[in-house]
Amino acid sequence: MDSLLQRRIAAVLLFIAAAIAIFLPFVSATLLTIALGGAACAAGIGQLLRLGGEAGLQGKVFRSLTGLLYIAAALWILIDPIDSEISLTLFAGVLLLVEGLMELAGGATSPGPLSGLVIFDGVITAIFGLLLVIEWPSDSIWALGTLFGAALFLSAINLLRAPKSAETT
Repeated sequence: MDSLLQRRIAAVLLFIAAAIAIFLPFVSATLLTIALGGAACAAGIGQLLRLGGEAGLQGKVFRSLTGLLYIAAALWILIDPIDSEISLTLFAGVLLLVEGLMELAGGATSPGPLSGLVIFDGVITAIFGLLLVIEWPSDSIWALGTLFGAALFLSAINLLRAPKSAETT
């Protein structure tokens, strides 16, 4: 199968996933939250499995604490994913706000042909973050799923717009 056809199939699948996430934002946000809990649990187990590689007692103590912290966070997320989703929405809002401000600073301090685009990206990202923070916690039911769907949609568009040189690699 040639790479152009593979990219088109992947883009169609991304568009379908984006539509599902956007039209069922609560479901997609809850599934994302549960997946994050699973990843945190795996990370905690991984930290505990690395204990044997630590030479000193101090390293083992810190590695154990890190592993147990990951597992405790995973359990908190998995036991009550809805409350976790609410917390993650606030975290995402703060993260987007800070990222937007950093993009603005980067675009303002680096002259170049793309600085206007970087500043525009910073403004939009900061506005999204600010809206999430201002509307929190009432936006927690739909925001993460909708943002995830929008990100999937943009990924599909970028995949279709990839340069032709990407096809030969």
